[in-house]
Amino acid sequence: MNVHTILLVEDNASDVDLTRRALVRNQIDCDLVVASDGQEALDFLFGPEDGAVHEMTRLPALILLDLNLPRVGGLDVLQQIRADPRTRRLPVVVLTSSLEEQDIAACYDRGANSYIRKPVDFVQFAEAIRQLGRYWLGTNQPPSQVR
Repeated sequence: MNVHTILLVEDNASDVDLTRRALVRNQIDCDLVVASDGQEALDFLFGPEDGAVHEMTRLPALILLDLNLPRVGGLDVLQQIRADPRTRRLPVVVLTSSLEEQDIAACYDRGANSYIRKPVDFVQFAEAIRQLGRYWLGTNQPPSQVR
């Protein structure tokens, strides 16, 4: 069976740990790649900004993106993902603590596939991760990626 890669773009170590625990708890078999800021996520997807050659060998099946990130914010990361033909079709789920209407609208305007407020309770958080994993890695039929 092909193991999916999930790119988690999250600067809070506790939230990274919660996500790892929720994936294990729900037996979601994936390779979790963590980017601790927006620039690190862009480097993973497109190569380092220093111009070094980067060959995109395997795109993630799903990106879980926080909004409030150091260096490059989540909205800018989302905009760059959607601007590149190699990544524009990747499912991007914004997983953040904000319930601000302007944040929700801005994410959808930039092409987010879904916007989920992080539940504070671990059981609820684990259930949200279970549903995300089941849908995006199982039920959803993604298009072929442009290379």
